[in-house]
Amino acid sequence: MELSAVIITFNEERNIARCLASLKDVADDIVVVDSYSTDATERIAREHGARFVQHKFEGHIEQKNWAITQARYPWVLSLDADEALDPVLQAEVLRVKHGAQADGYTMNRLTNYCGRWIRHGGWYPDTKLRLWDSRKGKWGGTNPHDRFELDPGARIAHLKGHLLHYSFYTVAEHGRQVEKFAAIAAKAAHAKGKRPGPLQAVFSPVWRFVHGYLIRGGFLDGGAGFTIARLSARAKRLKYTELARLNRKRP
Repeated sequence: MELSAVIITFNEERNIARCLASLKDVADDIVVVDSYSTDATERIAREHGARFVQHKFEGHIEQKNWAITQARYPWVLSLDADEALDPVLQAEVLRVKHGAQADGYTMNRLTNYCGRWIRHGGWYPDTKLRLWDSRKGKWGGTNPHDRFELDPGARIAHLKGHLLHYSFYTVAEHGRQVEKFAAIAAKAAHAKGKRPGPLQAVFSPVWRFVHGYLIRGGFLDGGAGFTIARLSARAKRLKYTELARLNRKRP
């Protein structure tokens, strides 16, 4: 079986080399679909032998579905630029290439947050479906939280190893993404006609913090765990605040 690796990018010069290096002995085809980066992403991608294609970004789901059309082979391994396969997962993917026994494969994602590996608070194992026969599904979900959805009846198996996720280098970066993603999520919810009640808008952020920090053991990750729980709660609050604003403007 031949395999295409597909990555979408925008200004990922600090991450893309690590991602591509983890794929060079695994994928038969590597394509980077870029939404017009202004940094060195293109140069680095080409230096690592990847095909580089540019396409206007209209949403995470839309971009990833279009990116699949650029793959040379139906079997696709989809990574974000800030992700990389560890050696165990590389070996597992090679095993699948020698004889797939399922239509799609999940893997555990381990996130590095400001230099620390996070194993609690709902951030681990963070299982993702990232290897699949693209003829049997498509990207779905609600922007910015995309997920690949296999057709009914498709068989899914799990791979050993880790998908290493180098998420945020600073807390400030995390805060900026929270604001950006909350706005996107609110817009998507508004488009679907959602109108959360006042109690949901108040208690959902509180529950998000309690669930992540206490129930899911985020406190075991020390200060990083507290920061993650706090910003996760803030993301909920910002989403509902923006959704309420959009709903007030609805005709």
